[in-house]
Amino acid sequence: MNPDNANHLSLVAVIAELAALRYTPAGMPALDLRLEHQSRVQEAGQDRQVVANVKAVAFGVLAERLAQQAIGSQWKFQGFLASPRQGKSLVFHVQEFGA
Repeated sequence: MNPDNANHLSLVAVIAELAALRYTPAGMPALDLRLEHQSRVQEAGQDRQVVANVKAVAFGVLAERLAQQAIGSQWKFQGFLASPRQGKSLVFHVQEFGA
């Protein structure tokens, strides 16, 4: 396993919620959003319907671009997973998105 790619997530999802664009103490644009994913997969020989709601965050120019997208629009998101400092849940850090 390549350690540089050990934490990489690629997800096709729709934008379910967009918070207001905010700025970090350093002045960097930041955007909190919620993504919804639906698909069918095979698991243990059975067809399974998968539904996932994912908390996500984006920073910089990417946050500004995402803030302009429509709720309900579908994209392919790429990034990594991390736990916030004071939290136990995972947050998807979006590093790029596109059609």
